[in-house]
Amino acid sequence: MNYDVVSLVLAFAAVARSYAPDVWFLVRRLLGAGVRIGALALSEQQPHAASTSPAPASRTEGGHR
Repeated sequence: MNYDVVSLVLAFAAVARSYAPDVWFLVRRLLGAGVRIGALALSEQQPHAASTSPAPASRTEGGHR
């Protein structure tokens, strides 16, 4: 290997090491935004449940003891 290649590899390693935290931060932010957008899209597709609340179960219908 000549010295130009070695210095280029060392320069790329230094750049990767210095910018890696920023890259991971941006990747995590983008993934978080994608999850929020996906969850919102899924919640909009689901039919909304009836607004009435279900009656509490009696003891004979399998309610709590």
